[in-house]
Amino acid sequence: MSSTKESVLLAAKQFLNFVNKSPSPYHAVQEVKNILVSAGFKELSETEPWSVKPLDKCFLTRNHSTIIAFAVGGKFKPGNGFSIIGAHTDSPCLKVKPRSKVDKSGFQMVGVQCYGGGIWHTWFDRDLTLAGRVITKNGERLEHRLLNLEKPILKIPNICIHLMRDHNEKFSPNKETHLLPVLATAVQAELQGVPKNSEENKKEEGFKLEKDKHQPLLVKLICDALNIQPEQMLDFELCLADTQPGAIGGALDEFIFSPRLDNLLNAYCATSALADSCDDGSLASDTNVRLICLFDNEEVGSESAQGAASTLQELVLRRLSAGGTSTAFEESIPKSYMVSADQAHAVHPNYPEKHEDNHKIGLHKGVAIKFNANQRYATTAMTASILREIARLGQCPLQVWLG
Repeated sequence: MSSTKESVLLAAKQFLNFVNKSPSPYHAVQEVKNILVSAGFKELSETEPWSVKPLDKCFLTRNHSTIIAFAVGGKFKPGNGFSIIGAHTDSPCLKVKPRSKVDKSGFQMVGVQCYGGGIWHTWFDRDLTLAGRVITKNGERLEHRLLNLEKPILKIPNICIHLMRDHNEKFSPNKETHLLPVLATAVQAELQGVPKNSEENKKEEGFKLEKDKHQPLLVKLICDALNIQPEQMLDFELCLADTQPGAIGGALDEFIFSPRLDNLLNAYCATSALADSCDDGSLASDTNVRLICLFDNEEVGSESAQGAASTLQELVLRRLSAGGTSTAFEESIPKSYMVSADQAHAVHPNYPEKHEDNHKIGLHKGVAIKFNANQRYATTAMTASILREIARLGQCPLQVWLG
């Protein structure tokens, strides 16, 4: 199936619009929800009973950072199979510590911790902001609020070459002391009247207030953005993000220069594919349920309550298998097929020796199938053969990557 340059660029720009609006897993899930709702999907809740019928299109979330969506085939019966694409919503980043207030050498700084396997030296000298979620109190109700400050408010400054002459040879930042982003100078904060968290104020307001744990200026920025009072902010989960947006790049407009390609690319493609597949009339004759499962916390092992190793996907499949025989779920699993979609590393022109000679993959050469003898990837000869046949029917070239 051929594509014009214009259609490829349009698809790339649509993805960039998605990724630029998704600086955190919480934003990514919200963007996925927006796509699904516009395609006629309805939201379900884990805490309520479901009444799902053939041709229904639904989704549910957990922790606002994991989302599962499905479209029920018109000829589906409990015990039939599931056609699944799995991906993840999280990416390596720096996250704000629960107690982040740090004052050093006249600077107001923000304590951060490393999330996932990031290349941390690339975070230096970037225009950084904060994004994620804030838990607020509205009367007696707790609310999940999305936050994206967008403005570059943080910078992790590099040390100049004059103070570390061997910087290029021995740059290995200490994660606790060298990765602290600067928020402001103490002098400027005082001149602009930003209140301090004095010991006396702490005694009056109590140590439990979230604003006692962080720079008053940071608290003010968050509260102003959400139009709340400091005492309404109970907690947050915020990550640092580069304010430079993703873009089409290269002299021939052939590259996507973007953060969070791992794995918002597959999260977006899976979502778009599910929505588009319901528009061609094929769902009516499908005997399976089509699902996408976009999990949080893959970068740190998937062991959380909203991770891929949790029971969430199994529970959803069991609920969709209800109404059949007592073994409907067990019957459905051998009839199912799941693609775990993630990024693969094309050969690096500056480090070709880092790639296995017989399994180098390249740009413009198709989708990569990942193999690993120790089952880090679950690909088998049978599952790969099925995928190859699907790719042949869709005229999609494939490559093999060994990891």
